[in-house]
Amino acid sequence: MVYSIVKYDVLLSDGANEFIEELDIKMRAKTMRTIGLLEEFGPLLSEPHTRKIKGIKGLFELRIKLSNNIVRLFYFHIRDRIYIITSGYIKKDNKLKKSEIEKAVKIMTEIKEKFNNETS
Repeated sequence: MVYSIVKYDVLLSDGANEFIEELDIKMRAKTMRTIGLLEEFGPLLSEPHTRKIKGIKGLFELRIKLSNNIVRLFYFHIRDRIYIITSGYIKKDNKLKKSEIEKAVKIMTEIKEKFNNETS
């Protein structure tokens, strides 16, 4: 029997990279582990690690929890086996912040437009 291991590329926007670098060491480690799960499983990754953002086509959140701290990273699929993490924030209450979703959508739109211009 032959098995194929498919890996996915996960790229970070500058803002997402800066956000992750500012996390404390334990949360950063758990965040990188969760990103690693996205790299390994791609579209097969499911809750509790990821969830689709309702009402926003193509936008998802990576869900990271450590003790009472909660981090959300927004991401989308761009092409083939490539995912891009747009941004993240530390979640303080039960609802996603509308302003953070809007920020993620803006970054996603800009990246998709730039990508489409480069490939056409």
